[in-house]
Amino acid sequence: MGKVSDLYRQRVAEGRIEADPAQLSVLPHLDRVLDDMAATPAPEKRSAWRAFLGVGSPPPAPAARGLYLWGGVGRGKSMLMDLMAEAATVPVRRVHFHEFMQEIQAGLNRARQRGDQDTVRPVAMEVAAKVRLLCFDEMQITDIADAMIVGRLFQVLLEQGVVIVTTSNRVPEDLYKHGLNRQLFLPFIGLIRQRLAVVCLDSPVDHRQGRASGGQVWFCPADAAAKTAMDAIWDDLTGGAEGEARRIEVGGRSFTLPQFANGVARSSFWDLCGKPLGPADYLALSREVQVLMIDGIPRLSASNYNEAKRFVTLIDAIYEGKVRLVASAADQPEQLYNEGEGSFEFERTASRLREMQDAGWGLGP
Repeated sequence: MGKVSDLYRQRVAEGRIEADPAQLSVLPHLDRVLDDMAATPAPEKRSAWRAFLGVGSPPPAPAARGLYLWGGVGRGKSMLMDLMAEAATVPVRRVHFHEFMQEIQAGLNRARQRGDQDTVRPVAMEVAAKVRLLCFDEMQITDIADAMIVGRLFQVLLEQGVVIVTTSNRVPEDLYKHGLNRQLFLPFIGLIRQRLAVVCLDSPVDHRQGRASGGQVWFCPADAAAKTAMDAIWDDLTGGAEGEARRIEVGGRSFTLPQFANGVARSSFWDLCGKPLGPADYLALSREVQVLMIDGIPRLSASNYNEAKRFVTLIDAIYEGKVRLVASAADQPEQLYNEGEGSFEFERTASRLREMQDAGWGLGP
């Protein structure tokens, strides 16, 4: 196994990140997980069905103790998770928690169709057959369907020798807070405390806010210079990641963000507002994304009235969700929508767009 601390110091020496005392303080916890895994024999691989039926070697010993790293937005949790996945020399998967749970729910549906009595176990065994280290980014549980199965899922994964490392903005006791039937969820919090070391990344510095709000975040006109500036901000916020398409599930359907990395999404205006999306879609987006970059917001008028209405709904959703916005547009917010039906109502949106450019916006509770 490599060491996360070595990779971190390498990035600092290369000037790709700045050393943060709080991040440095949690590096030993990340190194400890990899060291413990190196000292623990890897479980013998069996097919998911042979393992489920108990055919072959006995179940592996319980996994090495994992890690639950929590703290405020922009403190570097996702970056540290990336370094851990890079340092690991075992089969590893690094995935956003919501995306993983969507895959699990799909697997549970297949298990129900097969008539399985225990639907969670075979799905968990399929995962355990492929990875030894699961790195979950941004664990937050708001859906009752996820809340009711996550404890059993983690229990089987841990029994099969899978080591779990996760980040979250919340202390474990605040997961699924005020959720329906929360008393049924409480044993999962106990499981986290028992099998994962809970560590707070307590930094006063919000690195993401510092990057996005430390300079211009609204570029007009939306020309080649604006694109170059947007590209530079993307590289800074994501550490130069190319980004991957992110599918967001909403009520049995889905839509896709073209680029997503490290909590940052990037999309054209037309990808977000030129398609039949509504409030539920934009609310789901605001829960998935911490910074939204929109390229090419056009002038708005009666000729693109439907797109303009969707844009207003989108801005309302990300404003309420405290999502940072970086955008290129045809003009300043007050000049985007000057004529036609809806132009008067757009004044509120323009005011919000202006407010969201302020360096301190979104920093409150």
